[in-house]
Amino acid sequence: MNCRFAKIASLALSAAFIACSCSAPQSNNSSRPEDNRTLMSPANSYELKGSVEVKGRQGVCTDGKYYYVSGSTTLTKYDKEWNMISTNDEPFEGYEIEVNHIGDIDIFDNELYIGAEYFMDGVGKNIQIAVYDADTLKLKRTFPFDAGSGQLECAGIAVDPDNRIVWMCSWVGENSGRYLYKYSLDNGEYLGKIHMQMPPQWIQGVAYYDGQLYLTADDGEADYGEPDHLYRMKPGKDQTYATVVLERTFDDVTMQGEIEGLAFDKTGGEMLLLYNRGARIILGMPSGFYPGYDHEISEVFTYKMK
Repeated sequence: MNCRFAKIASLALSAAFIACSCSAPQSNNSSRPEDNRTLMSPANSYELKGSVEVKGRQGVCTDGKYYYVSGSTTLTKYDKEWNMISTNDEPFEGYEIEVNHIGDIDIFDNELYIGAEYFMDGVGKNIQIAVYDADTLKLKRTFPFDAGSGQLECAGIAVDPDNRIVWMCSWVGENSGRYLYKYSLDNGEYLGKIHMQMPPQWIQGVAYYDGQLYLTADDGEADYGEPDHLYRMKPGKDQTYATVVLERTFDDVTMQGEIEGLAFDKTGGEMLLLYNRGARIILGMPSGFYPGYDHEISEVFTYKMK
């Protein structure tokens, strides 16, 4: 019996013991978090309110007063009516190592948190946890990245202010894409990683909301009109793993394409979702267009949450 089957058998045996009310000492690391047993139903309902075209194909975030959108090489600030306030078309000034790509973003305490890297043809390197001034959209500082973590790409970043953690996700699959990576919000120290059980494919964005982490995954095949999905997980304290469950299927967007980042607006009880359409994406890079398009369109969809 190989290790994978042995692990499955062990989990099944543990479940049988629980059903029989048998007691056995278990460590925090081996026991399944109680919250994960009740995660199978969606945590929220989502009603589509509308969408708006934006400058930027990667991520979105909000502090309740402004919207911020990231492109691969741009940062743009909008007011709450989606009027553009300012944009930074040269966001890589000030880096000590070469980067050319920004993923999904987040905001905390008037600072934008960005996963920057050098990305080409499905491969990432020179990953940086970068912090920008939300007023000027200029780089302020970077956190040291722990190459020993096994993370090979940074698709998105999320701030968990409750536990003072910065989370990073990886679009690159295999081992890199099976984990979420966490750093200290206070000093940038690498704190470890959490194994996603039943991980989604092609993770694009991550956001923290109401004690849980939400993930977008580009797991639908756009050529066949397949929708992408939203997932969620609840990492337990000191847990090394958490179960990922389906939260929503996005079958109501304008056209199936490439899902990207997400954000939650607590002031309005809304979820924001960035979606791209029109361009064919190969190895994470735009490569031609679908019939009827001569350019890619990036939209933020707004969902009322209940």
